[in-house]
Amino acid sequence: MKCGIEIHQRLATEKKLFCGCSAQPGEEKPIATIERRQKAVAGELGEVDLAALHEYSRNRIYRYQVFPGTTCLVELDEEPPHDMNKDALETVVEVCLLLNAKVVDEVQVMRKTVIDGSNTCGFQRTAIVGSDGSMETSKGDVGIQIICLEEESCGIVEEKNGEITYRLDRLGIPLVEIATAADIKDAKHAREVAEKLGMILRATGRVQRGIGTIRQDINISIPGGARVEVKGAQELGLIETIVEKEVKRQEGLLRVKEELEKRFGKNTLEKPAMVDVTEMFKNSASKLLRKECVLAMKLEKFAGLLGEELYENRRLGTELSDYAVAKAGVGGIIHSDEKFEKYSIGKGDADELKKRVGAGEKDAFVIVAGERKACERALESVYERALHTFKGPQNEVRRVLPDGGTAFMRPMPGSARLYPETDVPPVLISKEWIGEVRRKLPEKPEERKEKLLKVLNEELAERIMLSKNYPLFEKIVNGLKVEPKLVAATLEETVVSLRREGAPVENLNENKFMELFIEYKCGKFVKAAIPEILRYVSRNSGESVSHAVEKLKLEKMSEKELKKVADEKKKAGKKGKELIEEIMREHRLRVDISELSKIVGA
Repeated sequence: MKCGIEIHQRLATEKKLFCGCSAQPGEEKPIATIERRQKAVAGELGEVDLAALHEYSRNRIYRYQVFPGTTCLVELDEEPPHDMNKDALETVVEVCLLLNAKVVDEVQVMRKTVIDGSNTCGFQRTAIVGSDGSMETSKGDVGIQIICLEEESCGIVEEKNGEITYRLDRLGIPLVEIATAADIKDAKHAREVAEKLGMILRATGRVQRGIGTIRQDINISIPGGARVEVKGAQELGLIETIVEKEVKRQEGLLRVKEELEKRFGKNTLEKPAMVDVTEMFKNSASKLLRKECVLAMKLEKFAGLLGEELYENRRLGTELSDYAVAKAGVGGIIHSDEKFEKYSIGKGDADELKKRVGAGEKDAFVIVAGERKACERALESVYERALHTFKGPQNEVRRVLPDGGTAFMRPMPGSARLYPETDVPPVLISKEWIGEVRRKLPEKPEERKEKLLKVLNEELAERIMLSKNYPLFEKIVNGLKVEPKLVAATLEETVVSLRREGAPVENLNENKFMELFIEYKCGKFVKAAIPEILRYVSRNSGESVSHAVEKLKLEKMSEKELKKVADEKKKAGKKGKELIEEIMREHRLRVDISELSKIVGA
């Protein structure tokens, strides 16, 4: 197996890559909607990219929602892009240095043709910033081929009836793209590489966090198979499954290829006729088949093959169906290796279908229902995909399914999709500037973990080193000299616990935590009181920590108060461990146990 990964991570800049709009997508309602269509055009060398042709053939309408503050004429493709965001470029240079890559002398922006509607102008702007890097892993070094700075695409809202609606607030947010060499050894190694790249990106403290801000594309091939690019893996835990299932899928297609060679010899599948069987299902119990048009088609010598399992819940028939869905926009197909009962098709109808398409015992057939032109395109696509099986797996782009499987998305794009961007001037990168960035580089993940393990247990060290709270952790520990374990546990455990019980912890910003630990360091309250204080402050965000302590009566007991409580308990016959336990049970949120132990002499 050969495998490589591409990571796409949004950068945490204030502005977008080529305009002054905010790089923080909002939730407000759109103030306008525009409508566009896009067409495939020849690139610089006079060739039209296959992936672009595929999208153009789908003949879809694109609608774009416009938002205040995050959308301008640049996103609408009504104004040329502005100069490149230097903060975003600096972040990508930093990533290059962390990955031992060579930074280019001049950044040249390119246009990458994309006409699936995800960009209003029909292309994505991208620029190579570094190349020839490397990263250490448990199974040897993994090469880093290129590191790019590019713009994020639109966010999809909905797709129905050949129309797609996008949000423009996401378009143009800066992204860093990292592409590894095909040095990944297996599925577990793929996860490790993706995880480590994510850790390196988070180490910069300059990337966005949360669902949808990072995506992994996985390139996979096996001996005798093809290069497949799996797009849009967002869950780290799904990467192993994706790789394992894609390997099985390609192995299954190679088995189908061998079987077809036995059945056809040197011949191939001749194009069959499409048979109109609409009248058969005019009064059918199957709602699926009571449509404007129902077409059927024979697949010679394919009997039994459409039901061939490639991996769990993925059959050859599913591959043909996915292709028809992607190319023709139909809901799917029905094929003769399926159980017709689930579609309310009786044995009599099945036999009649077989007879009408002229299928013998060794032949299969497929049915599709819907609008006539879509049905015709769908059966054309089924035939095309059936021909592909004679060659085994195909080079193509596939999308991730929820179970870690994949479905056909579009053909593999080629070099025809790239050409220079003439509206953005090249950016020179000096050795002096690279030197400045190098001097400010953060620790690498392994260095950070080694440092944290000196003051934290392994579990807390792992959590805080990967957390967005790490810069705040360092600021509190180094600036206020608070115990590292208390700070890490508060940021990574206490806050999570409060969130689970419904407290609005999003109100707990950096200033609130700094105030909390300053008050703690001044001896105003004890560790045990911290969850109660944070709960109150999160729900009353306008109030200070000191006010919360006063309101909740959580002031730390003075030595005089503590001695008085201890003396009263001693008079009642309590002593030693029993004395400490009773006082802590009654006054836990106001007592420091170490101070109490000294007072009672335990």
